[in-house]
Amino acid sequence: MKNIKVSIAQITPVFLDKEATINKAITAIHEAARNCASLIVFPEAFLPGYPEWVWLNPPGKKALTNPVYETLLENSISIPDENTEKLGKAAKEAGIYVAMGINERNREASNASIYNTLIYFDDKGNILGKHRKLVPTSGERLVWAPGDGSTLEVFDTSIGKLGGLICWENYMPLARNAMYAKGTQIYMAPTWDYGEVWVSTLRHVAKEGGLFVIGACMPMKVSDIPDRFEFKKQYDPAKEWINPGDSIVINPKGDIIAGPLHREEGILYAELDMALVAHSKWSLDVAGHYARPDVFKFSVNRKPNNIMDEE
Repeated sequence: MKNIKVSIAQITPVFLDKEATINKAITAIHEAARNCASLIVFPEAFLPGYPEWVWLNPPGKKALTNPVYETLLENSISIPDENTEKLGKAAKEAGIYVAMGINERNREASNASIYNTLIYFDDKGNILGKHRKLVPTSGERLVWAPGDGSTLEVFDTSIGKLGGLICWENYMPLARNAMYAKGTQIYMAPTWDYGEVWVSTLRHVAKEGGLFVIGACMPMKVSDIPDRFEFKKQYDPAKEWINPGDSIVINPKGDIIAGPLHREEGILYAELDMALVAHSKWSLDVAGHYARPDVFKFSVNRKPNNIMDEE
């Protein structure tokens, strides 16, 4: 089993600016490749930014919410489109796998609703696939539509089996089990969360699943939000940091092997000893000899829940 060098792009998007944020992403992709990383993982909703206003704006305060949703929709991307072509080209030029959190338009129907999506590119620039967050959390439901089981996917690549869940999906035992059952070895956990409880969750996932967990989060300050957005005025004037980042990498034993990267932008690197995946499974394989299918039955509805089916 070979060692794999991976990286996390703990960088701040240019808030709700698609083109500028893609340029930052491309720079990070090339930098990670120059440092011999085979994979780079970006945070949840990195492109074009996390809708932080959902935690501040009352649902009925449309004068605050309408302008930011309009801007987010304008700067969200479809899969595929010219934006994914740019990212794929960068992945190909750098020869690196890329996993990126994006705001995705529902191009299969109205093209006016948004999913919280994790998109994967291989080292040849091809789109491997995507995963749409199953359950937007609390205030996030005001922005994102729920995904379905058709995107609970794991990708068999030259560096291992890649898969993952977004933020609080990692608190969904059955969603995690779907990832384990498909043999995930390198598990992405792009997120907006941080702190002791979140870190303990990712350590549990790594130990439970016998896999490497890459917890990618974005650092963000109040000053990163343009003044033209009225919701910014709701922050305490003394507040500087909205999110400290705190990205981490955890091995199958539950040990933190890189990070946390705290209150700064940067690229975090870790060396993954892939033999540890096999070592962990002989004693605890929750989707194997620990599964007990004679006692428990598990199934996943993989059928797309499309709004419109065309014949």
